[in-house]
Amino acid sequence: MKKMFLKVVLLCLCLWRLDGVFGDDEVKSVSVREGTFVTLNSDLTEMKDDDVIQWRFGDENTVIAEINVTVDRITVYDDVLDGRFRDRLKLDKQTGSLTIIDTRAEHEGVYELQINSEIKRFRLYCVIGKSVMEGDSVTLNSDLTEIEDDDVIQWRFGYENTLIAEINKRADRITVYDDVLDGRFRDRLKLDNQTGSLTITNTTTEHAGYNYLEINSEIKRFRLTVFGLVSVMEGDSVSLNSDLTEMKDDDVILWRFGYEDTLIAEINVTADRITVYDDVLDGRFRDRLKLDKQTGSLTITNITTEHTGFYYLQINSEIKRFILFVIDEVKSVSVKEGDSVSLNFNHTEMKDYYRVQWRFGDENTVIAEKKTINRITVYDDVLDGRFRDRLKLDNQTGSLTITNTTTEHDGDYKLLMFSRFFSSKAFRVSVYDSVHWCGPTEAVIRLVLSALVGVATVIIVVYEIRSRRAE
Repeated sequence: MKKMFLKVVLLCLCLWRLDGVFGDDEVKSVSVREGTFVTLNSDLTEMKDDDVIQWRFGDENTVIAEINVTVDRITVYDDVLDGRFRDRLKLDKQTGSLTIIDTRAEHEGVYELQINSEIKRFRLYCVIGKSVMEGDSVTLNSDLTEIEDDDVIQWRFGYENTLIAEINKRADRITVYDDVLDGRFRDRLKLDNQTGSLTITNTTTEHAGYNYLEINSEIKRFRLTVFGLVSVMEGDSVSLNSDLTEMKDDDVILWRFGYEDTLIAEINVTADRITVYDDVLDGRFRDRLKLDKQTGSLTITNITTEHTGFYYLQINSEIKRFILFVIDEVKSVSVKEGDSVSLNFNHTEMKDYYRVQWRFGDENTVIAEKKTINRITVYDDVLDGRFRDRLKLDNQTGSLTITNTTTEHDGDYKLLMFSRFFSSKAFRVSVYDSVHWCGPTEAVIRLVLSALVGVATVIIVVYEIRSRRAE
């Protein structure tokens, strides 16, 4: 009996020890966008006089910061681990929470917070953020210079981790699975066989989300944001679509506008409430907003240029982004086939805009753009190469010239300019073939000849009449 009692006591002591080591084994996942900051919260409101707080990082449990209240000492060890945390750590002296600023992939990993004898763990994921506009191409870089002989590289998308592309160097195989996910990536994926980087062309809003790159056992995370691009003529109506077919019973849908994220409309299905805040922002949306109670899509009627800007749709925790351009007029331009035409918009310098973009046709295909100073790109291979070797973008003014025009260049051209505020212009180009078209000089000559023929005809008629009278 005595032996049994001792065994029970020993078992309890072991369990108690194990609980001290493993009982607080829960790891809280935290994601942060690369280049931004993140705070790992201690959940303390204030520290006690005898508290000792230590923050550790990585498999080696390297101490990176600590607070000793008893001796009134706060220390950050930002030179450890090859200085990866140098000038990046901030400790809250009230709560002991740790903030990491300007995060990078090397800061990814497990952080351990020890408050006296209690331990909390955090797993930090660093996400590389990419933002593009609908129709753009984007490259997600692997940061490899070359692939080694035994590498297996896989690209996955979304919460389901759907495999969309892979390189198996051992099997000498490159595969893109662009028919998965209802074909949303069909004909849009390109894998670099040297580096494993992935390019997505002609992006749409359904390509927004998380992309995961796994190189052998290493994982990189990307968050792709795709801004839906919408353009409309002043006075028209436009619908910003939620892409929902119907809403669920617990859905909360919020529509916001502008840099200030001003709430302009919402649907709360649980409370059975639909609200439009059309008196905000000096009433610019007054009597113009309509919410679809089935889908949550937003319609803006009788649009003016002051409705140009960012629109954010939040469905529970998911966010969709739109940029709306309102065009006040369309300038008509005519050109003879084979000649050149310049689309000018009376702006002397482009320094006020961080991006200038020309789009063509109903599909809003990007054909030329200027992203930064002296970085001009013309996409002359799009649309079956109809613009190949024909586009020139002026670095100073942003004007677009199309040389050696053909009738397939006939159509609508839109100029989109991006700064804190957006601006846009539209041109309708008409290209006439040489058989049915004449230039200004030729037109004058033809008019003069027609007039001479007319005068000659009158003279002949008068002469005939007089001759008959004389007879």
